[in-house]
Amino acid sequence: MKAFILAAGYGKRLLPLTENSPKPLLKVGDTTLIERNIEHILNSGISEIVINISYLGALVREHVIEKFPNENINFSVEEKPLGTGGGVYKALPLLGSEPFLCMNADLFHNIKLDNLFSDVESALLIGVPNPEHNQMGDFSLDKDIVNINTEGNDLTWSGISIINPIIFKNKYFESTSFNIWESVLLEYIKKKSIKGIRSSDLWIDVGTLDRLKLANTVYNDQN
Repeated sequence: MKAFILAAGYGKRLLPLTENSPKPLLKVGDTTLIERNIEHILNSGISEIVINISYLGALVREHVIEKFPNENINFSVEEKPLGTGGGVYKALPLLGSEPFLCMNADLFHNIKLDNLFSDVESALLIGVPNPEHNQMGDFSLDKDIVNINTEGNDLTWSGISIINPIIFKNKYFESTSFNIWESVLLEYIKKKSIKGIRSSDLWIDVGTLDRLKLANTVYNDQN
């Protein structure tokens, strides 16, 4: 199985830190977010990684190559960020036709990756208990099938999933930039063909200054 890391975004909610540094290079402790997640992926047994880059992408590439000079890591370069869906879609020639692990670069987590199965019909989403910033949640599970309750859900999408590229087959997108949840996954959720797993492992979406501070607090408490 290959892994795809989404690392192309602007990180606007983390300004001014991201004015001159891309979000994946922000640190929890003394380790950048992207370095931590690459190590997590490699330790799970996945040896081929694709990373999409755009905003200050040369800095991301330089950092990754410096830290992992001997690993099989390729880059999908975007002139401007294409979103979660557009980024995956553009990288498909590098990812191939088999299901792959997909992960946001801005996660601080201990979610186990080596027990995720890759033979999925469309996608497998890893859900976590709703954090304070997303109390309504993203989805619920009916046994292992993902569904969405209009009155609220008990799981938040962790930004970690197994994606079967077949979900992009014969699709037409009006723009090269789009969100994978709204433009692709919702259709398959309605078809009851997306599975999910609940994880209670440590997980923080480091998308804001407050959550970056929280991640560092948790890290310092653990070390």
